[in-house]
Amino acid sequence: MAPKVQASKEAKALAAANSSKGKKKKWSKGKMKEKVNNQVLFDQSNYDKMKSEVPKYKMITPSILADRLRINGSLARAAIKELLNDGAIRIVAKHSKQEIYTRATNTEA
Repeated sequence: MAPKVQASKEAKALAAANSSKGKKKKWSKGKMKEKVNNQVLFDQSNYDKMKSEVPKYKMITPSILADRLRINGSLARAAIKELLNDGAIRIVAKHSKQEIYTRATNTEA
């Protein structure tokens, strides 16, 4: 068997750069959460929907309003406060972190 011919330094560097082991690992960007574009002020159609449909919900929280009406959380809290003052909904549980309301029904039987 004949001895191998020694490759030049340039040839070795080129072979190393072209080999599959020489490539860097590419990291995935990860799963990106979709950005929701919620309203910060009511438009007339959304306000009318809030006044008519929300008092019919069985459970009302700021997060439910924000999700269904596509409004932000502070606007949802303000809407709940307005409905509560109108007597359209009543409070079930109030906590510093979470408030739960329901539709106003005749509680006396």
